[in-house]
Amino acid sequence: MSSKNRYMKHMLQWLIAGSRGGPNRAKLIVAIKNEPMNANQLGVVLGVDYRTIRHHLDILEKNGLVTSIGQRYGKMYFLSVDLEASYGDFEEIWKRIGKTSNNDGGL
Repeated sequence: MSSKNRYMKHMLQWLIAGSRGGPNRAKLIVAIKNEPMNANQLGVVLGVDYRTIRHHLDILEKNGLVTSIGQRYGKMYFLSVDLEASYGDFEEIWKRIGKTSNNDGGL
């Protein structure tokens, strides 16, 4: 495993399994992988408040897991190239914690 892949796996572990907002961030990742969307669309699809969505998107973008195109309200979010390459690691972590969190845990 290259050091870049190892770093991404550790980042995913910390942001998804190691923090309170991990389940929401995991749901965002799955939704964005299925279809790139803006924050408002993600809030509607996931049934989560817009401000909460923005908070988690900011964390994911700051840590290089998502990228965005556009500005302000219409800003669209996509998975980063690094996360696309490590998506199998994400699925492994999400399946493991999805079974123990207070959510449906599904991918």
